Parts: sequence; structure tokens; C-alpha cells
Amino acid sequence: MNKQQALDYHRYPFPGKINIEASTSLSNQADLALAYSPGVAEPCHAIHQSPETVFDYTSRGNLIGVISNGTAVLGLGDIGPLASKPVMEGKAILFKSFAGINAFDLEIEETDVNKFCDIVAALEPTFGGINLEDIKAPECFAIEDNLRKRMKIPVFHDDQHGTAIVAAAAVINALQIVDKPIGDVRLVVSGAGAAAMACTDLLVDLGLKIDNILMLDSRGVIHQQRVGLDSKKQRYARDTQSRSLADAMHGSDLFLGL
Repeated sequence: MNKQQALDYHRYPFPGKINIEASTSLSNQADLALAYSPGVAEPCHAIHQSPETVFDYTSRGNLIGVISNGTAVLGLGDIGPLASKPVMEGKAILFKSFAGINAFDLEIEETDVNKFCDIVAALEPTFGGINLEDIKAPECFAIEDNLRKRMKIPVFHDDQHGTAIVAAAAVINALQIVDKPIGDVRLVVSGAGAAAMACTDLLVDLGLKIDNILMLDSRGVIHQQRVGLDSKKQRYARDTQSRSLADAMHGSDLFLGL
């Protein structure tokens, strides 16, 4: 693959990677009268009287919103919502191609946590679930927590939990091969962003001891003498003399690089 192939893939035969197609017939005047006025009034009345019937008469139950502000895109960093759109379209076609789930991408020009949450929460009538994508830490933690409390549909931050599920599965399988209990494992985590935190949290839930974890960010090992740590990092601050990755790796069993 080269640069031009990637650009052509996204440009031809039509710009972008997603398209909207009708799921019902619309080939004559009778179909039009059912799809729109006057026939559309009947499901509207039904949903108004019994809101749960929205899942019977609309696509909401199989429609995911892929939502980002573009502040932490793949390996590209903070490139903003507009430049992040190809990634979000890509996630939408993964949902459709691999799971048959319809998804639509929404790129939001907002970095304030409360305003961002207000925008997403207001979209609840449209979607059956929300997939948050490529939002930088630590804001991503507050955004997910806020939306999970406010919304009555599933809210999932893929960078955290999608990565954590796959990483945990790999660790479980590896420990079975070497016949080592997870409670005896000494872990080094290089990275302290959304994915690293979620992976480490899940491994702790599975039985890995917090005292057996050394986590590093861009400044080195997260230790108890460090100042200015947010609450997520404080959880993994250890009383240790290790400061570099080389120091941390001594005696470790497992390395997680994120």
C-alpha cells in the first residue's frame, strides 16, 4: 500500500466510505404514500403513545453513533474533528461489514467536556447506542462517565474498552500457556492514556494486583513522589525507586505498550 492508493480508496468511485440506502421499497406512488405523508403518521402516533415501539417502526435499535471531537486520533494526535472524519467513517463501515450494525459518524467541534456531553446527550432519540472515538485523556473519562449517567442507551468508548477486551483476552491466553496465575504477574505498562488505563483496570478486575504494576507516561514511571497527577494516574502511583522503562522492566513478567 502507498499514499496514492490510500487516497484513491477514499476518493473513488465516490468520495468517502459510507452511503445511505433505503431498506424498504420506494418504487411507486403507493410506496411513497406509506414511506412519507400520509402513511408515516401512523408509526409516529404509535411511538408517541408507546415510546418503546420506536424499535419496531424505525432503525434506531440497529443504529450506532460514532462520535468524536478529533482530539486523539489514532497515531495522528489532535487533528480536530474535520480531519478525523475518514477515521470515523472507517469505524462506521467496520460496524456494518463485520456485525451488520448500521452506524453514522458525527464529528463535533467542541472540546469543553460539559458542552460536548450536552450535544451528545441531545442525540439520544436518534441512536440505539453511542460509540465514542478518539477523544483525548483525561477528558474522555469524564465524558464517558457523564454520558453513561445521563443517557438511557449504551455508551462505549472504544479506545478504552475495545482495546481492553482484546488485550485482556491475549493476557488470559498467554498465562494459560505458561501456567501462571494472574495474581502472581508483574506488569509494566508503557502509556497512561485512555487505552492504557482501561486495559490495566480490566486486568486488575481479572485479578492482577495493583502493587505488581508499574505504569509509565511521557515523564517516566508514575510514582508516589510525582506531583500533579490526575485521579486515574494516582491509582497506579507506586512507592518505587524505578524511574525509567529500563528500571521498570527488571523482574517483570508482562509488558503492555499503548
